[in-house]
Parts: sequence; C-alpha cells; structure tokens
Amino acid sequence: MRKVLSDILNSDPEIEVVGTAKDGLEAVELVQKLEPDVITMDVEMPRMNGIEAVKKIMEIRPTPIVMVSALTREGSKATFEALEAGAVDFIPKPSGSISLDIRKIGEEIIKKVKAAAKAKVLVRRPRRVSTTTTTQKIEEKPHEVPRAGEIEPLPYPDEVLKRMCVIIGSSTGGPPVVTEIISKLPGKMPPIFVVQHMPPGFTKLFAERIDAVSKLKVKEAEHGERVEPNKVYIAPGDYHMLITKRGSNVYIHLDNKMPKVNGTRPAVDVTAETVAEVYGGKTVGVILTGIGRDGAYGFKKIKEKGGKIIAQNKETCVVFGMPKAVIELGIADAVLPPSEIPKAIVKFCKEILGG
Repeated sequence: MRKVLSDILNSDPEIEVVGTAKDGLEAVELVQKLEPDVITMDVEMPRMNGIEAVKKIMEIRPTPIVMVSALTREGSKATFEALEAGAVDFIPKPSGSISLDIRKIGEEIIKKVKAAAKAKVLVRRPRRVSTTTTTQKIEEKPHEVPRAGEIEPLPYPDEVLKRMCVIIGSSTGGPPVVTEIISKLPGKMPPIFVVQHMPPGFTKLFAERIDAVSKLKVKEAEHGERVEPNKVYIAPGDYHMLITKRGSNVYIHLDNKMPKVNGTRPAVDVTAETVAEVYGGKTVGVILTGIGRDGAYGFKKIKEKGGKIIAQNKETCVVFGMPKAVIELGIADAVLPPSEIPKAIVKFCKEILGG
C-alpha cells in the first residue's frame, strides 16, 4: 500500500513523497524530522493506530492529514474520530486487489492531497459520541425544556414548520462543523437538508453520529420518503438529493444516474436549486467549509426567492472555498463562526415565519 500510494503521488510533478512510515509511531517521528506539507494516514496500523497518530501529530506539529479509510463500519467510525481529532479529509481504501483498485482512484487521491496542502489545520477536542444506532432509538425524541444557554425551540406547530426548510452544504473540513451546528439546534425546527461531500458507505454512520448528540432526529435520506419537521436528512454518498412537492407534501428523490455537478455527487447546487423551487423564500441556507464553488449557484437561487443565507467565516474554515464563493456573490446575510450559526438559523427561521 505504501509503495502504490507513493507511486501515485510521485506521478504528479507538483508532489514529492519525502518519506513513508510503517506505523503511527514511525509517522510521528518522521513528521518531526521531515516536516511534510501533507500526510496520508491509514486508520489501522500496528504499535500506534491512525487516530492516536493524528492526535499526537496535532499536539507536536499540526499538519494537514488525509485519512485512508477501510470501507467497513469500524473503518468509518475510526475515520470520523480522526476527523474530529483534526484530520482534514479522507479517502476510502479500495477493497479487493489493492494495487489495481487504488490506481483507479489515483486521480482523487492526488486531488485530495493537493487540496489538503492548502487547508488550515484546526485542532479540535474530540467529542464523546454515543454508540447507539438509529435503529435502536425511538423515532421521535422528546422535546425537553431548554437548559440555560440552550436555544429556545421555535414557537410554531409542526404544520407551520413544515412550510419552510434549512439547507446546509459543506465539504472538506465539514463533518465536525455540521455535527457542532446540528447538536446545538432545538428539538423543534423546520426540516433540515444536509449535503456533505462524502463517498458512499460513510453517510449512514455520519447521520447516526450526529443523531446521538442531537435533539432532532437525524437520518440518512431515503428515496421517496416524505419530509417532516424536526428531522435532519443527510444526502447519501453518490446520490444527488432532490426535493419535490406533490399536493401539500414534500418528498425526497435520490438520483445516482445524474452526472456529477461541480465534480461531486451529492452536490449542494442540485439540492439547493430544488429547495428554491419547492420552498422559495421560506428557506435558510448555510454554506460551510469546503473547496470549490459548490452551492454558490443554488444559494443564489434561494436568495433570489427571498431566502436567508449564512456563510461560515474564513477564520474557522479548513478550506475557505465554498463560503468565499457565496460571499463574493454578495448574497450572504451573515458571515459567522460555527458557534454562532445555530442561533442565526433560529433567528432567520423566526423572521421568515413572521416573528
């Protein structure tokens, strides 16, 4: 695996592999000695695993790290822990014939490493996450009385809340930020659609991890399901998530045949454009850290309909690409750090619903 990865990365004239490590312990030593711009890190290694190595590197010499993750539930779980510890991105490790399969995704590996070289490393304290899965949890969570410091629930019945929505789009550096924002929202909210650039096999666990720390019900979106308030719908990896309306109800349509948009599927623009058509100005759009311009076109459509737009500020972005594109269009109503975004979402929801 180290040889194949090295060959792929060295095939690009802008990349030089300065060293390889056989385990996490050696990786930590080499990072101090070689001071690389980017590290690719396997999750499973002898002596010191990838998660511990990420934590150690973030302590001694914070460096952009791209995780190479196994397509298993345990591999996915470890990947999210590494992202929470400070890794900036990940790429799934192919199964089967390693050398053949990994060469197929060589272009993506090079793209992610180059993006990571421009990323800002943000050292985070990993949050404790319950291991309870969505299948074991009750469908509706009780709406508790908010404690001191918590955001008051929206004072509207579900029939009113279902008439509007929130859409959140993010990419590189997004998973911990999306988790932070949704975990702080109250238990009564309009439906929330999340488009996080993520490959298949990871979005279900991503939804489960957010669900474990949220007052809202968080789930991976399913084709044909009816949209309801107080729920968060995560676009599945490799599927565009479109929002459609039939009668007085709104439904989710998933499509893995449509071509990639902005080089990705799911794409924020695809969901945002359909949200603008269905909900019009009764929409709050939130654009978070990520490379490229995905979301700018769709959020412009939302703004043109009278919706409200929030962009993450430059200082807290791992990659200030997607929010920058929205801000440059002049459509952002607020530019904020993640800690302030939940209150802004609730404030704009109240304004849209008339008080």
